[in-house]
Formats: sequence, structure tokens, C-alpha cells
Amino acid sequence: MTENNSGKISIPRIIVAGIHSDCGKTTVSRGLMAALVKRGLVVQPFKVGPDFIDPSHHTQICGRISRNLDPIMMGEQTIRDTFINASKGADIAVIEGVMGMFDGLDGSSEGSTAHVARLLKAPVILVIPVKGMSGSVHAIAEGFSRHDPDVSISGMILNMVGSPRHKAILQARNSVDQIGHIPVMKDLEIGSRHLGLVMGEETHVPTALANILEEHADVPRLITIARSAPPLLETNMDIRNEPEKVRIAVARDPAFCFYYQDNLERLVKHGAELTFFSPMVDNLPSADMIYLGGGYPELHASVLESGPARDQIRTATQDGVPIYAECGGLMYLGKGLNSDTGSVRWAGILPVEACMEKRFQALGYTTGHSIGGPSVAPAGTEIRGHEFHYSRLDPDRDARYAINLSRGSGISNGHDGIFVENCMGSYTHAYFSDNMTKALISAAMENKKKTE
Repeated sequence: MTENNSGKISIPRIIVAGIHSDCGKTTVSRGLMAALVKRGLVVQPFKVGPDFIDPSHHTQICGRISRNLDPIMMGEQTIRDTFINASKGADIAVIEGVMGMFDGLDGSSEGSTAHVARLLKAPVILVIPVKGMSGSVHAIAEGFSRHDPDVSISGMILNMVGSPRHKAILQARNSVDQIGHIPVMKDLEIGSRHLGLVMGEETHVPTALANILEEHADVPRLITIARSAPPLLETNMDIRNEPEKVRIAVARDPAFCFYYQDNLERLVKHGAELTFFSPMVDNLPSADMIYLGGGYPELHASVLESGPARDQIRTATQDGVPIYAECGGLMYLGKGLNSDTGSVRWAGILPVEACMEKRFQALGYTTGHSIGGPSVAPAGTEIRGHEFHYSRLDPDRDARYAINLSRGSGISNGHDGIFVENCMGSYTHAYFSDNMTKALISAAMENKKKTE
């Protein structure tokens, strides 16, 4: 990453896109990141979309926190700001796409990999699975390359190549530069569960991962393509932090592991000291507010039931400590969980009972605003985020909600943010705006003043 006197900044960058989901772009992205790291380059990873899981694998490989680039939740200017600031100190940025390259909101390309490619003027490598295919791959490649003149497809990597003869047939014509030919490698598939792949912290980086691209693709060519990306205008984003004003206890462990890094950094920027703890094994630290993210509480149900933090969080609520929770955190704050393996009792603060279902209950972006109630969600606060869960909640009839959604399902019929006193939980994984961040900090400050 280099700066010049024209107010522009050069960031070598490349996007790995796919023609559809499950085409191999995660394998290619991880392989490329590992190969670049092995060569001694500092790699800044990114993920298009609202996903929490792929970024955890990127972070494990690159040693730098992977960032989400989601135009729907973040807006276009925040995409640019986040990309430029996160790439500082890196030699190259690798961006993993989402779904098919042009798959965006409601059938449009809004929020798609192509949308991000246009915003960042980033060259694209298209991943195409070619099992059972030969000449048809060129029709696909040509169609994708011509579909949007503002998106530059600089090459393609063909995945699931069956044999040397298959490779030779594919190379007989070169509609778009063929930069790699990857054979079927089942031993490099990442384990999955109901919400997707397992988290990066739960796996190891396969020793062969860096060799995939080295052996089956032209890595120097990929680096050259990344370096061909045009300069971007330098961002004026102010990243200076305010003095610490409040302390926020953030649950982070295998049960609560879904957090957008930008959210955590915004809290710090606006004056929060973050103290991380595990509700599975730790006591609740002293704090002015509690933040419980999403994750997999259902996989650690009995440990959470017996963990010391469960009753301590309930006591904290009674003492007026504000709590903000999302999805898995929402479930944990309820009465308990019913599943095929039995039932457990959780914090018992919010008037809901959780039940796990066999298929997802909601998937997609959410948009709404707070109508008031808890201090963490003052009236008029805009909420933008994403929901994806297999759980179902049965709320009490007299349950109160702080958020009305104009898009998304929420907890019940477009209502989200169920609350009791200053404890609120929602199914929405929100991407914090500055206004939402300030509201959370203000809630923590109000509580702090009461205890001083």
C-alpha cells in the first residue's frame, strides 16, 4: 500500500468471485491467502456480505482481522473507508466474494460481489466449477465478462478439473485467461454445521492449503493482476478514539462468536473499554454495559446453564445494567432452550422460550427503527443488519418490543428487540451506525452515573 501526492492511494487488491454458491471460491480465497502469506507478504483479507464464519478462517490464515464489506448494511462510502483503513500496512488485499458474482438484493446486483468490485475498482478472478463440463465453460466466462462493463474480470480459475486430459480440453480455447486449474480435493473441505462452516478458531490451517494455488495456479500472475488495480482516493475517515468513558463487558467464546469488527472498533472509538469474557466459564466482569453477540449457544447449552455468569447477568439486569444482545445472545437471555436432546434453563430475563428447528427460520437483511423502551435503543434509532437462525422463539403474550422492522422477520411478525427494563435482545445482527454506537455508549454512561 503506497500513497502519493495526488491524494490517491495504491492498494494491490483482487476479488475472488464465483458463478454461484459452493463453487470453490472459499477454497481458492483461502489458498491464495495462504500462498501469499507463505511468500512473506502481509495480506489483508475481506469478505463481501454479512458472513461471520469465512472471515474467521481468513483471520486465522493471514494474522490480520478480516473485515466485512457489505454495501447494504454499511453504505458505499463506509465500504471505501473500511477497505482503505484496514489495508494500511498490508502488501496486498484479498477479497472473497459472496454467492454468485451478480447475486444481490432481491434479484438485483445491489450488495453483490460485483457491486463491491465496482466501488473498489478491483480486478476479479472468477471461479468456475467444471465437473462434467468442457466447452460450456467459455460461454459462462464470456457471459460473465460482458454482463457489466464496469466490472473487470481479469482471469478465471477452473475448479474440480477431472484429469490432465480434461485440463487440456479446457485449455484448447481461452475466452478469459485461465490462471488456475484445481483438481477435486475433498480433504480440504471445511466441516460444516447448521449455520455454515465451522469457525476458524475451531480448525487448523491445512499444511497443503498454501500449495493449492502454488501447484495449480499462476500465483505471480495473480499478484501482477492485484497490483494493476488503479489508485483510490484517500479516505478522510477520522479513526481517533475518544477518551475511555465506560466499560463494556463483551461475551466472546465458542458460544458467542459473531461480531463485526467494525462494531467493536466503533465502540472503542466512541469511548468504550471492552472487557471480553466467556459466559461458559467466567464470572461476569464489572462493567457499565453488557454486549452478548450471536453464535452457537445451542451447542454449549448445558455449560452455559451451569456457568457462573448466568445468574450474575440476571442480577446485573436487576441492578439496572443495560444489556444489548443479538440472536444467540437473545436466546441465552430467555428462559431456556428446548431441543431433541432435552431442555436447559438460561438467564430467564427475557420472556421467551427458544426451540431449535430442522431448517432455518429466517435469512436475509433487516431494516427498522427503534420505537423506544430500553436505554440501549432510544426512539428513532435506525437499525440495519442481517438475520440467519434455525431457532424459533415463543414469546409471552405481554412481551414488549423496541424495534419495528420494515424489512425482515425479527422475533414475531416484524417486531424485534424484545426487552425488559434496560435488557434488550434481537434476532438482528446489526451493523452499528455512529448514531447506534452513541446510543449504546450513552446507555452505559447513564448507568455509570447512577453507580458513582
